[in-house]
Amino acid sequence: MEGNRRWVTNELQHPDRDPTRRELLATGQQPYAAVLSCIDSRVPPELVFDTGLGDLFVMRSGGTALGPVVTGSVEYGPMTSGTPLIVVLGHQRCGAVAAAYKALRDDEPLPGNLQAITHALRPAYEQAVRERSADPIETMARAQVKLTANALRGNRDLAPLVAKGDLAVVSAYYSLDTGQVEILNGAPA
Repeated sequence: MEGNRRWVTNELQHPDRDPTRRELLATGQQPYAAVLSCIDSRVPPELVFDTGLGDLFVMRSGGTALGPVVTGSVEYGPMTSGTPLIVVLGHQRCGAVAAAYKALRDDEPLPGNLQAITHALRPAYEQAVRERSADPIETMARAQVKLTANALRGNRDLAPLVAKGDLAVVSAYYSLDTGQVEILNGAPA
């Protein structure tokens, strides 16, 4: 979050991005967090959190949708190198969420494998419909990151790490307008 404050205030440090750091990491890595974010080109986690080489495991999927490969990728850090933090990062005006919302509302499937994203986002859509908010797409986007974080917290392999306090799984939301990341739930006490 300190890196995000630097991002918002344009006091970037661009840490750990030099040849010395690259050489240090050539034989191994110990990232302090894994970030699952949307594929949106406006939300690159390494920049949003002002991090450097070796600081983050980063996975990206449309609307932070989970599937076996994405879940396995998120599990990798905590299960192999003790990475203590997972951040599920959604964002404002998410195109994947908007497309899924429209497809579900209009009962018109998206083409190709995009329909898999729609299927994965259905629980967030249903929650947004129940809430009847003024901006159902933003409600759906926020619901999606919370649902994804909850699913990871309850994952059979990650849940024991969470229960022991060795892993925190946080849902967060990025504002395209301000650049600020807001923690939604799961922050360690």
